Amino acid sequence: MPESTVRLQKFLADAGICSRRAAEQLISQGEVWVNGRVASLGQKIDPATDKITVEGQQVRSISQPKITVAVHKPRGLICSNDDPHNPETVFTLLPRQFAKYRFFCAGRLDKDSEGLVILTTDGDLAQRLTHPSNLVTKRYHVVLETGFPRTRIPRLLSGITVENERLKVEYANLISPNSAGLATSLDVHMHHGKKREIRQLFLALGHPVKRLRRYQIGAFALKGIPSRAGKQLSPEEIESLFAQPGLAPRPSSVRASAKQPAPRPGSSPRPAGKRLAKTRPAPKS
Repeated sequence: MPESTVRLQKFLADAGICSRRAAEQLISQGEVWVNGRVASLGQKIDPATDKITVEGQQVRSISQPKITVAVHKPRGLICSNDDPHNPETVFTLLPRQFAKYRFFCAGRLDKDSEGLVILTTDGDLAQRLTHPSNLVTKRYHVVLETGFPRTRIPRLLSGITVENERLKVEYANLISPNSAGLATSLDVHMHHGKKREIRQLFLALGHPVKRLRRYQIGAFALKGIPSRAGKQLSPEEIESLFAQPGLAPRPSSVRASAKQPAPRPGSSPRPAGKRLAKTRPAPKS
């Protein structure tokens, strides 16, 4: 095989179509064609000579700089490149100078959630951040409609099965519990994150989520980035996304730790770096 060939999923990620993981799904679903034939997973192609189409649209090899931006997503925006029902997405938060590049989310938040989202043109980085084997820790401030009892924290850690999927978190702690051991706010950490997993987990335990905010990924905290604003990350800050600061206590000690007030989410220091200007809000329709 010539040295100029690359795996198809890497080509699609480098072209800014999607992450490698999403590319593998598209290939498995038969949505990717090479020279008029349905592509196979793991197939290698030559970008210079092969014709690649995704969902009927030809993909051309383009050279994109590797840019990674941390944005503060407000509620109401979706993490999608294109949705006819939601014209404003998290990508509208990117500065205008990045409009000519194709970014994708490296770890999404649902429309009703807010907080730290990483947008990147780097397919390899997106793969590292989203692949379950890398155990990237995400931290959330969860606000519930009703008080959650301290005695049920072990249930969050052991998890429950909903529609044949195991839902659980790696760490949970009450924030400012009352004398009865109840709190409507919790600090929650997890390193996997299925779609709407935290919401589904608390709902199954009888505690609907009122507000969900991701305030930290690895050692990189959202603190200092206003809502609807972004910050281009330095190489050092990108690597901090994979750090494991302040490892959470083991489940056996969580119950005891919950007796003490938890630190306020987002209180960890934020590395210095380049700040991007706050983006303009979308015009009212």
